[in-house]
Amino acid sequence: MPPPLARPALTQGPILKSLLTLAGPIVLGNLLQTGYQLVDAFWVGRLGANAVAAVAVSFPINFLLMALGSGFSVAGSVLVAQNFGARKFDTVNHVATQVLVLETALALLLTAGAYFASPPLLHLIGVGPEIFAEANQFQRVLFLGLVFNFGFLMFQALMRGVGEVRIPLYINLGTLALNFLLDPLFVYGWGPVPAFGVAGAAVATVCTQALSVSIGVGVLLRGRSGITLSFRRFRPDWPLIRRAFTLGVPSSIDLSARALGMSVMTVLATGFGTTVLATYGIGTRILALGIIPALGVSLACSTLVAQNIGARNVARAERTANYAIGLSFGGLLLVSAAIYLAATPLVRFFLAGDEAVTRDAVEFVRIAALSLCFTGVQQSISGALRGAGHTLAAMLLTIIGTWVLQFPLAWYLSSRTELGFRGLWWSFVIANVLAATLAGLWYLRGDWKRNALADELQKQADSAVALEDKVV
Repeated sequence: MPPPLARPALTQGPILKSLLTLAGPIVLGNLLQTGYQLVDAFWVGRLGANAVAAVAVSFPINFLLMALGSGFSVAGSVLVAQNFGARKFDTVNHVATQVLVLETALALLLTAGAYFASPPLLHLIGVGPEIFAEANQFQRVLFLGLVFNFGFLMFQALMRGVGEVRIPLYINLGTLALNFLLDPLFVYGWGPVPAFGVAGAAVATVCTQALSVSIGVGVLLRGRSGITLSFRRFRPDWPLIRRAFTLGVPSSIDLSARALGMSVMTVLATGFGTTVLATYGIGTRILALGIIPALGVSLACSTLVAQNIGARNVARAERTANYAIGLSFGGLLLVSAAIYLAATPLVRFFLAGDEAVTRDAVEFVRIAALSLCFTGVQQSISGALRGAGHTLAAMLLTIIGTWVLQFPLAWYLSSRTELGFRGLWWSFVIANVLAATLAGLWYLRGDWKRNALADELQKQADSAVALEDKVV
């Protein structure tokens, strides 16, 4: 029998409604996360160009660290969702506690390493002396908050695993508003609070992250969301932690490959001069906003597939993936059309006054937007693979799409054809179509439906739960 406060499993009812119910708040949450960057840019921008540059150069390093943490949160979400679908609530609680232990340990290790490695990392990427001190202070403060950031990533993943996506959204909304108030307080100082300058934006972010994870842990301890934490379960269950680690590593590599891919494409764009680099930066920012709906559908698909596999309803899991693929393709087709038609005002929102960059950026956005619907297909298929526990397959699809297809195409088309720098733009289209085709063929093979993850995990976790009950 389920506990009285457990949420219903997403293994019954209309599939499309379940997908949209889960995906909507996830999309809004991702947009709110983008809002953090905009808030920091708003307040730091008033300190001058050097301050803006100090924050910007720290982005690739922090993005890579977040990718590592997000990969293990994917593992937590899948493990919880499969057992929740099987209605094994004691196992859900045990798994949730153990993946939190894993994520916290990882965050502490990365914090220590990244904090002391901050200066050499900045030297490695060529940060100039005029912004070095500010950049180092800014990212070191962010590194100190990794345990809070990773903790909230895992909280969101666990909530997503049981189908609860509204609580994280409400927490994100409240802390974003708080961050807007704390940024000027710590950046410029007021009363007894000293002015930290650029580092103040990081201090404000860490404060809101600490509050977010504190609220999240409180929600889990109260047990009113489908998961109930218990302090007696925090004793490490090494077989389960190893399984979660094995499941999470491919997802971390998957997301890290995307993060590093952004940097490599930036290097290719840099070779064509400042105008092309600015064009690439603006265009990719607009395209990143355009695929947020697909990311939401992908995460929702992962949860639904995992719960249905846990419930041994593989046919419904497959129908869910089919719905997600169709929804992402159709939805991003509409988004692509909107971006194509509104390309000029969108570009001018990020840049005003430079007609050459504006013209080239509009061209880039319109070319690349043609393939967003194929990106949606690949994202949904990857979500289905992760939900079934095949994180390695999802990782391989990303690596092939990014490193085997797009980069060689981008280099060849831009340096060996008459397209010139426009070859970078067309590499998005060709690579996305080819990657989606490969993902589709992989998906149609049906191997992802043959999965023993739920059975294997169930035996491990049930044994641990039984042992705990005997001890108590």
